[in-house]
Order: sequence, then C-alpha cells, then structure tokens
Amino acid sequence: MPEGDHQALYSPSTFRKKADALSMKTTKRIASQDDATAEQQLAGFIEKFDSKNAALIRSVRKVLRKRLPTANELVYDNYNFFVIGYCSTERPSDCILSIAAAANGVGLSFYYGATLPDPHKLLLGSGSQNRFIRLESAATLARPEVEELIAAAIAQAERPLPGSGKGKLVIRSISKKQKPRRKASD
Repeated sequence: MPEGDHQALYSPSTFRKKADALSMKTTKRIASQDDATAEQQLAGFIEKFDSKNAALIRSVRKVLRKRLPTANELVYDNYNFFVIGYCSTERPSDCILSIAAAANGVGLSFYYGATLPDPHKLLLGSGSQNRFIRLESAATLARPEVEELIAAAIAQAERPLPGSGKGKLVIRSISKKQKPRRKASD
C-alpha cells in the first residue's frame, strides 16, 4: 500500500465475512472432538459449581435437550458466566435461549428477550437485547407462562430449528481466568 494511503484493506462486510470464516475454522477445530470428550469437558465445567447449582444445571439441560432436540448446544465457560446456548446453527447469533450460571444461581436467558411478549412480566433485565428468568428448579420450565416464553422465542428465531436430526454439543470458549463458580464460605 502506498505511503499515506490509509484506506481499509477490506470493506466492513468483507471483514465480517473473513472474521466469521476464521471463527468457524476455530469452532470446527474445537467441535471436531468426539462427543464423549465434549461431554467430559462439559461435566468438568459443571463440577466447578456447588452441588445444588450443578444438579440444577444438569436437570435444566436435560429438559431443554428434550424440548429442543435439534438445537446445537454452544458451551462457553467464560469469566462471568457458564453458558449453554441452544441455537439453530453453530453461530452464536442464532441462539434462541441459554442456560446461564454463576455462583449466585442459574437462569434461563433469552437472547432476543427484549422483543418477546411478556404479559406475565417474568423477564428480568434492562439491556437492549437479552432478558432472563431465574430458575429455582427445572420444574420452572414447565410452568405455562414460561413455556409461552420459550415457544415465542423459538417462533421468532430468524433461522428456525432443524425439523429433524440431533443437535451437536460444541465447546466454543473456555476462559483461563474466571470468577469463582461457588459462593465464598461464610
């Protein structure tokens, strides 16, 4: 590039496409592990929590896996939260809902929750996009008003869930530094 010519090498759309392609290559490397290895990693992430939250995460996952059998599970063991996103593709932006857990509890997060109808005023949060509900037990998911939220989130998904098949478990991100997954002892 000639000196003084400071034009971008790529247009913004080309840059996004290249970044998406790079992200997919990284994801495919992580996702190429066999199912048993991914399940073992997932079990290790969940074991970091106290027994009550670990059991809740496992039971909520079981219910959501049954409710959304074709969804891909994208797992993030990040600094603030441990997250299992249920997505129609392997792209995080196609996430419909997710389990979000921290030392203080477990929630069901709706990726595009700000646009969901919420006549029962269950959704918490004030951001421009995400909303959540706190989960005391997996039975919360069976409450009619919660099932309405889940159904609305599925219905508004830009990319619908596949009609058949089985979703993949994909470990997307593991942060080296994390907040504690258990409350400090009093």
